[in-house]
This record gives sequence, C-alpha cells and structure tokens, in this order.
Amino acid sequence: MSQGSSVTVLARDARGDAVVDVQSRLAALGFRIDPEEHGRFGPATERAVREFQQRRHLLVDGLVGSHTWDELVEAGYSLGHRILYLRYPYFRGDDVRAVQSMLNLLGFDAGREDGILGQRTDRAVREFQKNVGMPADGIVGATTVEALRRLRPVGPGPGRADVREGEALRRLSASLEGARIAIDAGHGPSDPGATGPSGLTEAEATVLLADALGQRLRFVGANPIMLRTGESDPSVSERAAAANEGGAEILIALHLNAHTDPAAEGASTYYYGREGWSSPGGRRLAELIQEEVCSSLGLKDGRAHPKALPLLRETQMPAVHLEPCFITNPWEESLLRDPAFRASVADAVTAAAERFFGRRASAQPVPETAP
Repeated sequence: MSQGSSVTVLARDARGDAVVDVQSRLAALGFRIDPEEHGRFGPATERAVREFQQRRHLLVDGLVGSHTWDELVEAGYSLGHRILYLRYPYFRGDDVRAVQSMLNLLGFDAGREDGILGQRTDRAVREFQKNVGMPADGIVGATTVEALRRLRPVGPGPGRADVREGEALRRLSASLEGARIAIDAGHGPSDPGATGPSGLTEAEATVLLADALGQRLRFVGANPIMLRTGESDPSVSERAAAANEGGAEILIALHLNAHTDPAAEGASTYYYGREGWSSPGGRRLAELIQEEVCSSLGLKDGRAHPKALPLLRETQMPAVHLEPCFITNPWEESLLRDPAFRASVADAVTAAAERFFGRRASAQPVPETAP
C-alpha cells in the first residue's frame, strides 16, 4: 500500500503484508494490537482502527480504505523526522501540521492547520526564517525546527489562522447577491456511493439536489460554482482546486447517509475539524444549515459534527458536507425522488447561507423546480 494510491479496502478477516503494515503503524501510534492477530485483521485490529478513526475525526467504520490509510501514513510523521519544503505534490503529515501550529501561534500566518505544506505555509516559514536571522529558503530542516522549538510558542490559543479566518468572515458580503458558492454533488460515475431500496444511487441523487440548489441560489442573485455536472467525474483534489481557484466564498458538498438498518433516518452536517482544531466558519455554516434543514423539513436532527473529510480539508473557504437523508431508508429515498422535496432542501440551505452572510432569508417567491 502506498500513500495516495488506489488501495484495496482492508476489513475483518483480511490477511497479508498490508495488514501487517497497518498493524505496525497503529502499534507505533500507541494502539494495542493482539499479538495473536499478527497479519490477520481480527477484532482487536478493527477496534484499534475504529479508535484511530475516532481520534482523527474520520468516518468510523473499522475499514482501512484510502482515506484511513493516508491518515495512518501522515500520523507517522513527527516534526524533525524529514526535511520539509514547498514541492508538488505537497508534503502532508502531522509534522507539517506541527509547523503550521507553531508558526500561527508565533504570529506568522501559515494558513489553516491542515497538515498540507502549500504556498501560504511556505511564505510563513520564509517570514519566520527572515525574522530570526536565518536564510529565508523555506526549508524546514534541523536548524529551522530548532529555532521553532527554542521560541516555544505558547498554546493552545487563537493562532494567526483563527484570526485570519475570523477577519475573512467579517469581510463577507452582507447578502447572497453576487456571492460565489461552490456546490459539489458528491460521488460520480466511478464511485456511485450508496444505493437506495429502489435503485437510486447517491451519485444520481446528489446531482438532482445540486441542480435544485444551484437554481435557487441563482434566483436570489448568487453565483453558484458547480463542481460536478452530468457524467463528469473529477477527483476530490480537482473539485477542491476548482472551488479554490474560482474564489468560492463558501462550499456546500451534498451527500447522503447509509445504514444497514433501513429505519435509520435524519440529516447531519459536517465541517472541517481534526484533533484540537476545527474551522470556526465551517462550524457556523454547518450549524445554520443543520438548523434550517431540520426545522423546515421536519427531519430528525443528526446534528453538526467536525470531520477531517478530504474535500473539507483541501478547500480554503468555510465548507460543509450535508447529508439530508439516508438513501437506504425507503421513505427518505422516495423523498429524494420528489422535486418538491429537493426544492425544499435547496430553500433551507439558501436560507442558512443568507443567515451566514448576515442577512435574513428573503421573502421572495420560490421558483418552480424542474422535475
């Protein structure tokens, strides 16, 4: 298994070198693995995977897919164990996150503490090096790490990234008119997601929801940026890049929940968060959307939660991941097929966005939504 590659999902009773690799990484991070399970994905290994996923704010399913695997790899990097610098693809890992946190607490704007060494973090490293009289080469090697540790930034507390995000929120326009809002219809042809009892796939349903939301946002004067349309199938990184480069002020990703119990129901919304930090703007937007969706549509409230989902991590604006229904619930799947329900979801999300941008939801008439 290699970082960033397409990997086979490891689950209970899997065996082989890949399982040994996962177990070794979990053990190095302090999770207990039963010696009798060496090379076998047994109950103790699954429990350790779940504990790791819970700690990292990942989807807790006990499976090791590409996202959990990448997080295991990144968690193994400690500050000082490798030389960091700006490159493409970007360095990712807990060592990068440690550098970002220290720089932000020292007043150098390293950006969101997402563990991705991008251009903002590179600028902050160079500014720090210049400030302490070092060559401003952007290379985080032993000398730069020693300088960061010597200054011992005090934490926890509001670092430069939190201050910057607060300032950005205050600069948002006072209404939705002209606002650039990225909409991502989750999944796609290569990964249709979950399937409902009657055969509706998550990829199909999210396009319908995205179309309804885009139509409603255009009606109130916003400028939606559609990250997936028709049969297009962009990667998560391509969707994030489109939102970032398009200057989106907020992002709304549409997905659907699924469960083996067909009675599972309700709506949940997620915002970017990891151990010890979450996006203030993302949390506010998620809570507003969750409140509007549940109160106006009468859905069971699954609340808003921090999650380190890849799209939320890689985007630079307040971003949320909305799951308004369980597609595996026969009744909620039938709602997703109803244009009136999809229009109501769009109305609720638009009302939340208007509140987020500082204006009450308008009393304008709702446009008819095409089936």
